[in-house]
Amino acid sequence: MHVHPAAPYSASHWSEIETLPPARTRALQDERLREQVAYLAAHSPFYQAKFAEHGIDPDAVRSVDDLAELPFTEKQELRDSLAEAPPLGRHVAADPRRIVQVQASSGTTGSPSYVGLTASDVATWCELGARALYANGFRPGDRALHAFGMSKGFVGGLPVVQILQYMGIVDIPIGAEAGADRLLRVQADQRPNLLIGTPHFLAHLGEQAPSTVGRPAHELGVRSISVGGEPGGGLPSVRENLETLWGATVREMLGGTDIACTYWGECEAGDGMHFLSPDLMVAELIDPESGERIEPVDGAQGELVYTALRREASPLLRFRTRDHVVVTGTDCSCGRTGYKIRCIGRTDDMLIVRGINVFPSAIKDLVLGLAPATTGEVRIRVDFPGHSTQRPLPLVVEHAADLEPHRHEELRTAIEQRIRSALNVKTSVVLVPEGTLKRPDHVKVALIERVPRAEGRAS
Repeated sequence: MHVHPAAPYSASHWSEIETLPPARTRALQDERLREQVAYLAAHSPFYQAKFAEHGIDPDAVRSVDDLAELPFTEKQELRDSLAEAPPLGRHVAADPRRIVQVQASSGTTGSPSYVGLTASDVATWCELGARALYANGFRPGDRALHAFGMSKGFVGGLPVVQILQYMGIVDIPIGAEAGADRLLRVQADQRPNLLIGTPHFLAHLGEQAPSTVGRPAHELGVRSISVGGEPGGGLPSVRENLETLWGATVREMLGGTDIACTYWGECEAGDGMHFLSPDLMVAELIDPESGERIEPVDGAQGELVYTALRREASPLLRFRTRDHVVVTGTDCSCGRTGYKIRCIGRTDDMLIVRGINVFPSAIKDLVLGLAPATTGEVRIRVDFPGHSTQRPLPLVVEHAADLEPHRHEELRTAIEQRIRSALNVKTSVVLVPEGTLKRPDHVKVALIERVPRAEGRAS
């Protein structure tokens, strides 16, 4: 369906809501939360049952503070709901005749989730996404090469097309599935000034440009890059690598299928993604172990929990994302009043090595920091059940093709020492030649590979 272009509020902000004082946005948020909870109580069989089970009086939910008394919605509950009442589950809350679009998650941790959207929901997703991409530096009249996956109902596909059209931006929807060769040839031919995709795939594109189109990526006309879909875009070495390859600014955004395509966006300050839409959603920070709410002050860490506002077809209340973030600031030179975050990783991807919490993206960042001796490609060969081990963490790291054999041991030791110094974690590194590890494509990069213990042990 076509979405008519909207207009930005100002030269620097898509919506006035991004700059309003917190007291004003909080009053609006409380009002819309009351409306959304009343809507759930009237239209969602899933939440009607959940409220009854937990003794919740929907009329007693008057403000965001009251959310702390309500139960979380877990991903497994949504899977069960979808299985019990296909096609969209017991949590669908709109007349099926009003649903105009169905999106699917990537299904990386099980069966895909399916999310219904009414025409109003599509407009809400577009508004959320426009605020994030405008903060990233995308502007009406620009042209974007679309390097997220376009297939499988992935929210980086059609919804990004709709967001860009809503913003008055030309989308060239080639998609990651087309491969590096096709994307680079389109970039060289059409010279769009925007690029959007996952950070590791866009780095791969940049590396392939000279051999594919005969020119380095930084000569191909890209001004602004927006990355998301996986952790890493905020890591200094990943960002610096991308910016050097493409000669463009790199900014992060963050979203998730169950709530919307994208709704956090990093501004020109470049030190974290702003919460941009208190009028359309509630974002809580919680301790992933206790579930207790954490105040989003500078340096705070926790898991993000979302409540949709103004949502009709598949609204969720206190949905646990498992996205683990750190708050990087509560004010900003750009004038936006929403606090800023970096996504460290997913709490269900986190590994525990001799009691130390480790996110795969942190290891990736440290390995990439040793380029050009390494290619930056690394896999964690998990050869133990669950997420915890008392032994050194087995890593497979690619060395550069031209690295002399006598330097291999030096590099292996440097990687182990660098990780030990930065993360206080012992690793056991095996080096493999450049090109051994599978490169990113339209599928998200899986830094963790689970293998039988005998295969995974590094020596």
